[in-house]
Amino acid sequence: MPSAMRTKKSLSMRSLGRRVSCRLRLLAPIYRIYEHHLASQVRAYPMPRHIGLILDGNRRYGRQNNLIDPHHIYMAGANKLDDLLDWCVELAIPAITLWVFSTENLSRSSDEVTGILSAVEKKLGLLVADRQIHNRRIRVDAVGRLESLPPSTLASLRAAEAATKAYSGMRLTIAAAYGGREEIVDAVQRLLREQALQNKPLKEVIELVTPEAISKSLYAPDLPDPDLIIRTSGEIRLSGFLLWQSAFSEFYFTDVYWPAFRRIDFLRAVREFQQRQRRFGK
Repeated sequence: MPSAMRTKKSLSMRSLGRRVSCRLRLLAPIYRIYEHHLASQVRAYPMPRHIGLILDGNRRYGRQNNLIDPHHIYMAGANKLDDLLDWCVELAIPAITLWVFSTENLSRSSDEVTGILSAVEKKLGLLVADRQIHNRRIRVDAVGRLESLPPSTLASLRAAEAATKAYSGMRLTIAAAYGGREEIVDAVQRLLREQALQNKPLKEVIELVTPEAISKSLYAPDLPDPDLIIRTSGEIRLSGFLLWQSAFSEFYFTDVYWPAFRRIDFLRAVREFQQRQRRFGK
């Protein structure tokens, strides 16, 4: 491309960027009014007890914002957790589960896996040191095939669990090296192993494999099933997230990439949940 054309294109892009920025500034007061109205609507109805979030769209957000280093890309998403915790505390939502790393993610390039996990480790370290986490008595738990993670990531997860294990405020569950099918397989195997230790005959063991027994053998059996599952980035599928627990969950899909997820987007998801009539299969 000739230099004159490149210069013209560059000037055109800068001009477009200025127009977009100006338009956003003009719309900001309207959005604040709408957000306040939305928050008032949401507070008038019961809240979900447990929200699961599929944090998708980090790479596309990175491309859109000229981020190249995987660590910087995923750190942008990790930093969004601070806002999310504020919103959940504000609405008194008791539990959230974040899917930060799937078993399938392990097959990605080494640079990307390192970028994701280094962001997870850094954010966990910041959480443990954050006075707000302790003031709010937020308990951090981790679920998944955690032993398949690098030792440094596993150590960060265990340190966050240990530092908050006595707390009874909001419960923040980190799903790492997690897959829904793997969780069900692990639950059934755990159940069978427990019965085998009691030398029960196969016929009797088979009768003990019930939905209730499997539920008690999941990674976090004391967590209520998620009332609402949110997926960012525009993908309309669960990809294996909380397969067993989501049988009667409400789903909300948004086009917004996770690092750009706003309070207004969160409030819309909660309001949508509140407006649905839940039948639980009846």
